[in-house]
Amino acid sequence: MLQIKFGTDGWRAIIAEEFTVENVRRVALGTALRLNKDKANSTVVIGHDCRFGGELFAENVARVFAANGIKVLLHKGIASTPMVSLGIVKLNADQGIVITASHNPPAYNGYKLKGSYGGPSTPDFVAEVEALIPDSPVNDLPEMEHFTKNSMITYVDLEDMYIKHVEANFDIKAIKDSGLNFAYDAMYGAGQNVMRRLFPEATLLHCDYNPGFDGQAPEPIHKNLQEFSEVIRIAEDIACGLATDGDADRIGLYDAKGRFVDSHHIILLLIEYLTKTKGFTGEVIKSFSVCSKVDKLCELYNIKSTTTKIGFKYICELMLTGDALVGAEESGGIAIKGHIPERDGIWIGLTIWEMMAKSGKSLEELIEEIYTLVGSFAVERYDEHVENTLKNQIIENCKNGVYKNFGSYIVSSTEDTDGYKFHLTDGNWVMMRASGTEPVLRIYCQAENSEASFKILDAAKVELGI
Repeated sequence: MLQIKFGTDGWRAIIAEEFTVENVRRVALGTALRLNKDKANSTVVIGHDCRFGGELFAENVARVFAANGIKVLLHKGIASTPMVSLGIVKLNADQGIVITASHNPPAYNGYKLKGSYGGPSTPDFVAEVEALIPDSPVNDLPEMEHFTKNSMITYVDLEDMYIKHVEANFDIKAIKDSGLNFAYDAMYGAGQNVMRRLFPEATLLHCDYNPGFDGQAPEPIHKNLQEFSEVIRIAEDIACGLATDGDADRIGLYDAKGRFVDSHHIILLLIEYLTKTKGFTGEVIKSFSVCSKVDKLCELYNIKSTTTKIGFKYICELMLTGDALVGAEESGGIAIKGHIPERDGIWIGLTIWEMMAKSGKSLEELIEEIYTLVGSFAVERYDEHVENTLKNQIIENCKNGVYKNFGSYIVSSTEDTDGYKFHLTDGNWVMMRASGTEPVLRIYCQAENSEASFKILDAAKVELGI
């Protein structure tokens, strides 16, 4: 049978090809066997996002767990990943499962593992689950009704739980009374119900059920949010736009002019607000592809900054053992102090909205204040779909130190924490990394502005032969 391997964040596969009821049951059994090694009578929280077959797959996972003596707390309807992760903590469960392929294209679905602390399961735990996935199918499972009658499967409302948690931790009144108008794009994803209930007066886009996501990957990057950007630009009275991905753990942000504000800028804003306004302390934990301006701000504020491999599970590990202020990825996954150790696009967006409301300043003004501290910058990224042969050759060349320059841009030093980051003599950098979840080569660049970043990226593509 198919050998199932977890990627950077869960197991993902194309629905009806590899992501089938049969294979999902196998993964569920591997998880159940691993949980039963630790203790008898464990409890798991299960939810699914808006993708095709979500309820079917979630119920099959629930049945496998219940058949193996594990009590299931199942959310009925769509749930975001942060809703499930918060539910694990609130309900004192041992594990969480989210049926989601996050930001992947509509043809995919996936299976995420969440620990008892409300964040990604550790790499060691995931590896142990992989090793226990059986080679044979899991047959002869009793139906849902059998397990709901004997209370091995019970339904919980993770949406209500999440909304109450938001209302207890944010000054929603200050946001609503600020006189600022906000917009939200769910990208047809799992954040739609929560935001419709919290901010019914906001301009809401794509907040309805569409498991095909209109044929587009629900990843909150600018090229996928053109309609949202244009709505904000034309409106002229929307102060900020928030977008979240398919399972609402990643954030996309727009200013009042419909310009995309990337994660690097969001991270800097969060550090400023959490330390200077909220009075929080702790270290900043960031993935390898995050901009160096974060290190500069941390140095100015005497905050420890730690860099990890790419994948929020590595950030989460450090958040669990230390005192973290912010844990952040370049790709829009950010966690902050005062919440669970989990990426949460809505939580981060509301933090920025609260910052705007409390300061009385626009998003543009707040970013300009950051620039006075660390200097202006832009980080741009190309996602190149290339043949595996070429992709592997490029990574091998990086490993062997083949690239000494990218056109006229000379390499001064190289880092290889996760992928290959080439520091250039002009103080900028360019980075290459093969995606852990998609057949893609990502090329990143940090420079003084977008124009300079794209020039370096184009030069890098020529050198790489793409």
